[in-house]
Amino acid sequence: AAARNEHRLHIFFDELQRRAPKQLDLLMKYLELSGYLGGRDLKEVSKAELLRRTSATPAVFNGLVDRGVFEVYQQEIGRIDKALLKDVVPVNPLNEHQQRAYHSILESFQSKNVCLLHGVTASGKTEVYIHLIEETIRQGKQVLYLLPEIALTTQITERLQRVFGSRLGIYHSKFPDAERVEIWQKQLSEADYDIILGVRSSVFLPFRNLGLVIVDEEHENTYKQQDPAPRYHARNAAIVLASMYGAKTLLGTATPSVETWNNATSGKYGLVELKERYKEIQLPEIIPVDIKELHRKKMMNGPFSPLLLRYVREALEQKEQVILFQNRRGFAPMIECNTCGWVPKCKNCDVSLTYHKGLNQLTCHYCGYTYQLPRVCPACEGTDLRNRGFGTEKIEDDIKALFPDARVARMDLDTTRTRTAYEHIISDFQQGKTDILIGTQMVSKGLDFDHVSIVGILNADTMLNYPDFRAYERAFQLMAQVAGRAGRKNKRGRVILQTKSIDHPIIPQVIANDYEAMVGGQLAERQMFHYPPYYRLVYVYLKNRNETLLDLMAQTMAAKLRTVFGRRVLGPDKPPVARIQTLFIRKIVLKIETNAPMARARELLVQVQKEMVAEDRFKSLIVYYDVDPM
Repeated sequence: AAARNEHRLHIFFDELQRRAPKQLDLLMKYLELSGYLGGRDLKEVSKAELLRRTSATPAVFNGLVDRGVFEVYQQEIGRIDKALLKDVVPVNPLNEHQQRAYHSILESFQSKNVCLLHGVTASGKTEVYIHLIEETIRQGKQVLYLLPEIALTTQITERLQRVFGSRLGIYHSKFPDAERVEIWQKQLSEADYDIILGVRSSVFLPFRNLGLVIVDEEHENTYKQQDPAPRYHARNAAIVLASMYGAKTLLGTATPSVETWNNATSGKYGLVELKERYKEIQLPEIIPVDIKELHRKKMMNGPFSPLLLRYVREALEQKEQVILFQNRRGFAPMIECNTCGWVPKCKNCDVSLTYHKGLNQLTCHYCGYTYQLPRVCPACEGTDLRNRGFGTEKIEDDIKALFPDARVARMDLDTTRTRTAYEHIISDFQQGKTDILIGTQMVSKGLDFDHVSIVGILNADTMLNYPDFRAYERAFQLMAQVAGRAGRKNKRGRVILQTKSIDHPIIPQVIANDYEAMVGGQLAERQMFHYPPYYRLVYVYLKNRNETLLDLMAQTMAAKLRTVFGRRVLGPDKPPVARIQTLFIRKIVLKIETNAPMARARELLVQVQKEMVAEDRFKSLIVYYDVDPM
C-alpha cells in the first residue's frame, strides 16, 4: 500500500511541476519545515512562517488548501513574554528613613483607606512600594501598581521583575490587542498575576482579591482620560476600585496635587513624609537665569544662555550626562512671514501649524493633518518665511551644532511611536551611550539616571502663561520633577532654570523646593475664587460646524443653566483652541459646592440638554461634559 501511495505522490508532484511550480515550491518547503522528510515526528508549521520562508503569496497557499493538500486550523499562541522566568533576587533592605515611612504607612492603613506618601525626588519611594507589595503578596492578595506614562513602566519593570519575576504582569496601550486580551483572560483564571503594573486603563482589569493599589506620581494629569469618553481620573477610580475590594490605596509623589494635599492635611487621607534623599544626596542647586535681560543684551545663543552652555560643556568634559527640558515638540512651534506676519494655520482647527524638519512638513498637533511647507507667503507673496520659537527638534539641531562630539537623543511624542522606541532611548541613556537627552515633559517623570549632573529648563514661562487655574501648580510640579532628575549618587546636581519672568513668586519656591508655600498660596486663592478642592467643576462643551448657530446655542443653554444653578454658571466662552477638526467649540463652566448632591446636579444638566435638543433648530448640537477637569 505504501508503494501505491508513493506512486500517487509522484504523479501528483509531476502534475504540480507542470501546472503550478510555485505550489510545489511551497509544498517542498512545508515538508522540510515540518520534519516530514527526516521521517521524524511532524511539527506544526504556521501559515505566517511558511509564507515568510518562501516569499510565496497567500493565493499560492490557498491553491494547496483547495487541492486538499494543506489543512488549516486556528490555534491561540501565547504572546506574553516567557523569558521572564529568571531567578529572582531578594528585596533590598530599607534605610532608616524608608523603614520609618514603611511602618508609618502600615500604621496609617489601620485607620485610613488612603495614604499619601510625600517623598522628595530620589528618596527611594519605589523601594518602599516594593516592600509593601511583598507584604501584600505574602498575605495572598493582589497589587495594582499604576504609573502615569508608558516610559516609566519600561524603567520600573526591570526593578520589579528582579524581585517578583513572573508574578508581575504589565499592561499598557503600546501592547497589541492580542496581548492585552491574554492578560485579561489570565486575570480571570486561577493562574492570574499577583501584581499588575500598568497605566490608567489597568483599573478596569479583573482582580480576585486586591489588597493594595499604588498610584505613583499621583499628581500627573495623564491619569485623566480626556478623549474619547468615558472620561475618568485613574487615581479617583483606583480609590473606588480599592474600596470595592476592601483594599488600601497608597498615593506617592514628590509634588502632590492640591486636592490630594488638602485631603491629607484635613485628615481624610493618611500622610507620611519622606524628606531625605537616598544616601543623603543633597537636592540639586537651582540657578535662575533671566533670559529676558540676556535677549535684550543680545547675549543668548538661540534658546541657550551662556551659563547653561558653560555647564553643559563642563559636564561633557567630565563624562557626565545632561537633560534639556523643552515643553514643545517639533522643530519650530510656528512659521511666520517676516514681511507681513502671516502664520500658517490648520484648515480644521484654530491653531498654528508646527514645523517638523525631519519630515519637512507642517503638522497640526490637534488633528494630525499635515501640510506642505509653502515657498511663498500666500498673503503678500514674500519669500522670507522664518521659524519662530523652539521645539525639541530644533533644540536637538542646535545642540548638535554646538557640541558636535556629543551623542544626543530626543524623547517626545514623535520619537516614541512604538513600545521599543521608549526602551531604546531610556536604556541608551542609562548605559551612557547618550550624553544629552532632550525632551518634553516625558523626561521629567520619575526616571532614575545615575550620571545626570546638569538639567536645563529652557523656558519656564511656557508652563506659566497658560489660561488655566492649575497652571501655577503644574509649573511648580514640572520644574520640581525635572530638577529631581539631577544629582544622584555622589554629587549635587545643578538645574539651570531659564525664565523671562525672573520676579515671579514661583521661582523662589522652586529654588527652595518649598512645596508647602506653593500649596498654601494656591489653597487660599482657590477658596477665594471657588475652585477645587473647595468646589467641584463641570465643564460643559458645546460643538457645532456652524459658528453663528453655535453661539446662539451656547447663549441659550447658559441662560437655561443659570435659571437652575444661578451664579454657579460662568460663560459661555471660547476655549484657548476654539475649533478642532472643523467643529467650533464653546465652553460653559459650572462651579458646584463639594457638599452639594452631585446626582441632582447631573439630573438637572441632563434635563437642560434634553430641552435644548428638543428644539428643532438646535438638533445638530453636540454636548459633552468634563467633570473634575484636569
